[in-house]
Amino acid sequence: MKLSRPVRSLVWMPIALACTLGFSAVKAQAQNAIYTPIPMPENREITDTLSENDIPTGVGGFARDYTVRLEDGDQVAIDLISEEFDTLVTLLGPDGTTVGENDDGPDGTTNSLLFARITQSGTYTVRVRSYAGQGTGEFLLRVARLRPVP
Repeated sequence: MKLSRPVRSLVWMPIALACTLGFSAVKAQAQNAIYTPIPMPENREITDTLSENDIPTGVGGFARDYTVRLEDGDQVAIDLISEEFDTLVTLLGPDGTTVGENDDGPDGTTNSLLFARITQSGTYTVRVRSYAGQGTGEFLLRVARLRPVP
């Protein structure tokens, strides 16, 4: 099907108008921030702050991620403590699946304590969030390997 001349002219009209009015093309730029979880220190303990500058969860609130290398057969206890917000800790496997999650530990506080048995060696992500997306503030995160008593 052949287009008539007036229709073809309409297609080019916005470009001609932009050139006549002096609009210039704007280059698209990539965002500078790239998602990079924070590696846990060698002692696997860190005091940090959850803030509104962290990862939006999409369900309200924010998350802060840490990576830790775990081995097949490890048994770990992940302890998340804060006096400023109700904590929620999640352990994500190397493939991003949820290994475990805990809101409140057994001590009756709003601190979190998660136990997990590792079945695949790799780099795991420990995600720190506030329960129901409510709150930010300072926290202490510990990842401990549980070892049998000799």
